[in-house]
Amino acid sequence: FEKGAAYHCISHGDVDSLTYLRVIVKQQPVEYVLISTWCMAITDVKEVEKWLERKDIGHADFYVGEIFQGSYADVYLYLKKVAERFGSRVCIFRNHAKVMAGFGEHFDFVIESSANINTNPRCEQATITIDTGLSCFYKDFFDEVNSFNGDFEGWNKYEFNQNKK
Repeated sequence: FEKGAAYHCISHGDVDSLTYLRVIVKQQPVEYVLISTWCMAITDVKEVEKWLERKDIGHADFYVGEIFQGSYADVYLYLKKVAERFGSRVCIFRNHAKVMAGFGEHFDFVIESSANINTNPRCEQATITIDTGLSCFYKDFFDEVNSFNGDFEGWNKYEFNQNKK
């Protein structure tokens, strides 16, 4: 990926938004990523967990829709355990944004998509933008979101080293 570039993608539903993060994780270690989605499957949580275990991703925070805890209870409980294990946050709010923003060893990125993290057999579009300012914009926004539940009330914003680049 080239700094300052934006990559526009469209599919017939055979690609979910986690696919784009997978491509970035294969190219570089990611210090921090926020993942915003309306819903996700247990296999998606397990893949992110594997990245955290291997230190492909150093830290991740999760932002999900208000229906997530009730409609996807088993996935929520698993995600909550992963978040607690790695010092992350699961924030539940009136969310329909499908955004991932992160800070990597070689480049910072934002993935904006119509797709949730889980696979959907519909046409979906996504844009990957390689830009530190846009990554900071989304991180600042999501850091200020208040969760509907009190599961992560002691959560502290992740502070990354913006001067390393």
